[in-house]
Amino acid sequence: MMKSLQRIVMPLFLMLLIAACGNDNEVTPEPAKLVKDYDSQVPQQWQNILMEVERYAEVYRPCPAARMMGYMGLAVYESSVSGMPNYQSIAGKIPGLEIPQVEDGAEYHWPTVVNNAYGFLFKKFFANIRASDLFKISALESSLNTQFSNNIPSEVYKRSREYGQRVASVVWDFSATDKDGHDKYLDPRPTSYIPPRGIGKWQPTPPGLESGMFPYWGKVRTFAISEADKLARPPLPYSEDKTSAYYAQALEVYSTTTPQDADKRWMAEFWSDDVLTFTFSPPVRIWAIASQIEAQEKSNLETAILAAVKSGLALNDASVACWNSKYVYNIERPITYIQKFINPNWTVKSLTSTGFLNSTPSFPAYPSGHSTFGGAGFAALAQVFGENISLTDRCHENRTDFNGTPRSFNSFSDMAWEDAYSRIYLGVHWRMDCEEGLRLGNLIARRVGALPFKKVQ
Repeated sequence: MMKSLQRIVMPLFLMLLIAACGNDNEVTPEPAKLVKDYDSQVPQQWQNILMEVERYAEVYRPCPAARMMGYMGLAVYESSVSGMPNYQSIAGKIPGLEIPQVEDGAEYHWPTVVNNAYGFLFKKFFANIRASDLFKISALESSLNTQFSNNIPSEVYKRSREYGQRVASVVWDFSATDKDGHDKYLDPRPTSYIPPRGIGKWQPTPPGLESGMFPYWGKVRTFAISEADKLARPPLPYSEDKTSAYYAQALEVYSTTTPQDADKRWMAEFWSDDVLTFTFSPPVRIWAIASQIEAQEKSNLETAILAAVKSGLALNDASVACWNSKYVYNIERPITYIQKFINPNWTVKSLTSTGFLNSTPSFPAYPSGHSTFGGAGFAALAQVFGENISLTDRCHENRTDFNGTPRSFNSFSDMAWEDAYSRIYLGVHWRMDCEEGLRLGNLIARRVGALPFKKVQ
């Protein structure tokens, strides 16, 4: 009986032992990579392309560019957030936006997702630019897709590509529902707008005497700010009294530019970012700096995506609040006041040694667009990278037509301050424009930062 039992039990024991040994040798599948497991090369390359093509994109500056960056940042974030365990979709806080979900348990290659979200929206938003620049956009998208498709399983590549495009398509359709902003770059100077006349009110300035740009931009959709946030604090009261604060600010612009020391001149040129074909616009400068920081800090993909969405949403809302305030208050440019009460022959500083752009932007002064964009954009980047960061900004390095020598900074606040006050040194803004722009921009960044990006632990 015992021998019979042994003949039954021993084979069973050996089978279990062999099975156990086999399990010890099995390879446990690697978990799917998260967004943070990849580098930030894809966002950096798209940010760099933006600098190249927006420079020559007529009528996109500055408001449509800022708006476009908001929707791009949103699409890239929403298409990737499933691979960011500590973060969640914010679509629920944006009425009318419904983002398609990823497939449960399916693997995604996040750089492919991001590349195709960017590629889709670049081609949509930049539909009316030079053919050569459209080619650059398609070439970058195609090059990265080829690179990724050769290095990951075909089903993962296909799924990732389609998902990035699908989310971007939903965001594009959502953009189209904003009738006050979606295609208004096609009509930047509506003839229906007549600037109000009155003492201290803005009127077109020489030499172009161009009508106001984007006078109705205050109606454009925002993502984080309230209606109350869209209106800047009241400016200084108009006065012709030489002892008034208003006159003092005009005198500051005049004395700072007549004559002008070399460092202020350098600062004025370095941050100008005003003129089509000359440089990219002020909102794009924020992503130009983000790209440099991501390269310097060797940021991962998750960090770059957070920088894009937070700064993009902040820039969109900054454009709306700033332009709404400009056309509510309709404050004249310093050139109008200075020529009337201080020196009739004074003019703003040219941007280059050859006298390029010897004029002021064609919209009211208060608050400053550069200051509001800089206040919002740099404060948003500080939420991602930390306030104190050392950077030598090389945006205009090797330019010979103006002083593009790199400038170094120790914090985002330093960058925002210089960006803002450079406008006084150029002669196109009052101090109050810059101070209020910075305050308003910082408020907008705080509103964006309060959105529920992070999951509650």
